[in-house]
Amino acid sequence: MERKANYVLIGLFTFAAIAAAFAFVFWIHHTSDKKTGVAYRVIFDGAVSGLRVGSSVLFNGIRVGEVTALRLDPEAPSQVTALIVVNKATPIRSDTYVGLEFTGLTGIASISLKGISTTAPLLEKEEGEPPSLRADISASQDMMQAARDVLAKADAVIVANQEDLRKAIRNLTAFTDTLAKNSDNIDEILKNTKDATASAKELMVSGKELVENVDKRTDDMSKNFNTLMKTATKQVDVIGKSVSDLAKNPSRILFGGGATR
Repeated sequence: MERKANYVLIGLFTFAAIAAAFAFVFWIHHTSDKKTGVAYRVIFDGAVSGLRVGSSVLFNGIRVGEVTALRLDPEAPSQVTALIVVNKATPIRSDTYVGLEFTGLTGIASISLKGISTTAPLLEKEEGEPPSLRADISASQDMMQAARDVLAKADAVIVANQEDLRKAIRNLTAFTDTLAKNSDNIDEILKNTKDATASAKELMVSGKELVENVDKRTDDMSKNFNTLMKTATKQVDVIGKSVSDLAKNPSRILFGGGATR
């Protein structure tokens, strides 16, 4: 009986020790966050699908904090407010860009902060409230949801035009079958086309040679004609000279000698 009681006491002591260790770790974690962390309020103008309490807060891709709460504003139903706690050394300024990053295909989101400049003033508390950051309007768009919307629209288009798609597939199949059945004829047509192209090329070469021969003959005829004209011109000149001499002294031709007075 005493042994059983000892076992119970040992078990309770072990359980208490484990619980105390967890409580100590929890206390250290939260007290360290309070000492080193700074709270901010991030306002999203739209849905923040995938964002959870405990989601990471990244600054230029480095984890600097986490989301501690998500709230809805009754006076602005389209807005979502996320409370975050980040390391106090994080340089969050008035121009810090705020967006969402999604991890793979799981849809889990993180708040992404990106530094812009070193000259903008650091954010300060507003009447006891945490400093406010307004997220970029596109940050509220869940990329996975956008992809699902696109797929849904594509599916709707396919469903609405499924009969036309079936006809198009049937026509394509029939066209392919026709090509397969007439492959020999197509080969023959291609061969004839190739032969016709070769014949046309030869005809063009022959035509070029014919034009060259015509040009050459034309040049020869032009030269012969010029020679003939030169010869005719000389003969005309001789005849003209003879006629001129006859006109000047006709007796010379009639009596075979010079005229006597």
